[in-house]
Amino acid sequence: MTLPLSIATVCRNNRQSLERVLDSVAGLAGEIVAVDSGSTDGTLDLLASRGARVIETEWKGHVATKQMALEACTQEWILHLDSDEPVEPDLARSIGAFIERCEPGVSGARVNRKIWYRGRFLEHAWQPEWRLRLVRREHVVSGLARWAGADPHDRLELDPGAGRVVNLPGTLRHESFLTFAEHLGKQLALSRIAAESLHRAGERGSLMRLIGSPPGAMFKQVVLKQGWRDGVPGWLAGGTAAAGALMKHIILLELGEQDGPHGPGA
Repeated sequence: MTLPLSIATVCRNNRQSLERVLDSVAGLAGEIVAVDSGSTDGTLDLLASRGARVIETEWKGHVATKQMALEACTQEWILHLDSDEPVEPDLARSIGAFIERCEPGVSGARVNRKIWYRGRFLEHAWQPEWRLRLVRREHVVSGLARWAGADPHDRLELDPGAGRVVNLPGTLRHESFLTFAEHLGKQLALSRIAAESLHRAGERGSLMRLIGSPPGAMFKQVVLKQGWRDGVPGWLAGGTAAAGALMKHIILLELGEQDGPHGPGA
């Protein structure tokens, strides 16, 4: 029997990874809601074959598009999964047990997301990465649960007054990239989006952050997170984190220079 659970996702040309996501929750949820922003690779056919409800729209940004998917769900509980985030069997069991218990006063649950790289998880780099992903629909309707943050760093939030949030055992697999070369390419696009979001919010770059942020990002992953224990991939994770920080602050600094001494449009 399926649970009173909606799976919410957003996608565009993610057929291969999305198929693994849908396989990982087969039989678990009573509803799949996908907001698609122009797929042409068979993603829509895949979703139709799985009985998903699809909302087709232009891309509105990470926060707004995910909010659209969240609000379209109809089941008692809503689980958001990115199109590259299959649920590991241990987490699927935890989700099922959690919803069946339906503990009074508990309104949401966090899951731990781990990078999957060449057949294994990175157990230290970017760890732990607890993310709120499971919330009661009633709190979405009331506005207590919503997507927030600045693109591309979105986050699902639940107001403290809504109730308790617990951590679920198990792993959310993040198939973010096949190679670190691919990851670097994604970092450039995400760094540009992040810098533009910060610039619109009034933040300006500085030479100090340009110099200090990249080594700080690498130190965090390799030393503080003990990414070195993941072997070479852990060092590469630190390097790409440093590269992302460098690109973001270069772009942010340049955007501020383009404003001139008197602000935007000067």
